[in-house]
Formats: sequence, C-alpha cells, structure tokens
Amino acid sequence: MRRCGTIGGVNLAVVLVSPKTPGNIGSAARAMLNMGARDLRLVAPRCDHLDSGAVAMAVHAADLLREAKVYPTLREALADRDLSVGTTARLRADLAPPQHPAYVRPLVRAAAAPALVFGPEETGLINSDLEQCQLAVRIPTGDYASLNLAQAVLLVCYEFLQGQDELPERQRKTATREEMEALYGHLRETMTLIGYTDAVRARHTLRLWRATLDRALMSSAESRLFRGLLRQVQWKVEDAAARGTTAPRQAPAPDAPELDLPDTEQNS
Repeated sequence: MRRCGTIGGVNLAVVLVSPKTPGNIGSAARAMLNMGARDLRLVAPRCDHLDSGAVAMAVHAADLLREAKVYPTLREALADRDLSVGTTARLRADLAPPQHPAYVRPLVRAAAAPALVFGPEETGLINSDLEQCQLAVRIPTGDYASLNLAQAVLLVCYEFLQGQDELPERQRKTATREEMEALYGHLRETMTLIGYTDAVRARHTLRLWRATLDRALMSSAESRLFRGLLRQVQWKVEDAAARGTTAPRQAPAPDAPELDLPDTEQNS
C-alpha cells in the first residue's frame, strides 16, 4: 500500500487546450496547486502563460506556470499518458456520453499516468479533441452549466481526490496515448485496404472503433497484439493481390507479446 498526495498516486497532468487569457491560466494553476496536481500542460495557448496577469492570479502557484510544458497539438501533450479524461457539458453525436466524475474516479486513481483535458474558454473541447480521450466527464451543475476554466479544474480535481488515502500498488500498465494513436492509424489503413470503409465514411467508422477500444483500456502488450493481427490481415490481402504474377510470399512471423495479466492463485 502507498499513501498518495496526488491524483492516481502519480503526477497528474492537467491539459489546457488553447486557453485564451493569462488570468485564466494563472487561476487554473492555483486550483491545481490547491488539489495537489503539479503537471500543467498547455496546447497551442493563445496568450503568454508567464504574463504578469497570469502570475498575479496564480498567487503561490507561479512555479507551476514557469514549469508548464507547451505543446503544438493535443496528441503530443497526451503521448505519454495512459488515461486521458476530457471534460464537456454537452452530448456529442457518435461519442460516448460524458459520465459523472465519481464513476470515473476509480479508473483515474488506478492509472499510472492520467491526464485531465479542458477546452478553450469559449467553446470547450471540440469533437476531434474528445476523440483523443478515452473517457469524458460532465460536471453536475444547476440549470446554468457554464463554469470558468479554474472552477472546472478545481471541481474535477477535487472529485478525483475524494477519499484518496491508501491505494494498492498498480498491477497493470495501460497503453500510452501515443501507442493507441499508432494503433488507430494502423486500424484505419487496414480498414481501407480490405474495403471495410472508404474515404467518406472513414472518420465516422474510426470514431466508433475508438470509442469501443478506448473503453477496453488496453495494456501496451495488448495494443501490440492487436497490431500484430492487423499486420497479418494486411499481409494476407497484399499476398492475395500479388499471387497472379508472383509466387506466394512467406508470411511474416506474427507477434505474440506476453500480456501483463494479473497473477492468479489456484485454490487447493
């Protein structure tokens, strides 16, 4: 058992996508510090996060601003994360409905490298952002559901910190976002190759597959196993197409990675 002072027992990443004003970034950093989160990531910010206004609103969290990492894309910001949770106040077509944060809390607490993703002040996360998150949460509010950025950061971080004193050591490492994005790129290539989808339907089809596979929370080994299957499918199709003019090629050796399954005990 270990005693935890941060979400998930690790350095939780709070990712702000395209924040507009320095004051909001500073206030969000202060909210993070209040809840014990210290890894601030900014995606294509539209202002200087070290502006005097940001530092003033951060108060004692100015160090978080100075240590913040800036990324050009959300994909790069999430590359080393094994669980990414987006925030939204709206239902989206083709995307899984957002859940109450309490239902997601056990998954965040069990993750080795979780991230919470917040959208721009005016619009929130767009669909293409939410597609890159395995899960989405909606903060319960009254009829007026609009929260400012710092309020949202504070409330979601607080929800995930509730009751977090003693946690068991993590037994299973979930695939990073970079590994899953590579899998989805491979899946799209294979679907196109076998005629499962076309250029018109590909985005919609892949969005449904993303939602399905993200819910599985694959391990790194499981993602490699899945890609091994895709490679074998691709080879079979390409080999069949080549047989009319050349001899059959030797099949590549399929991947058979060891799966990091939890240990089990047999009862005598």
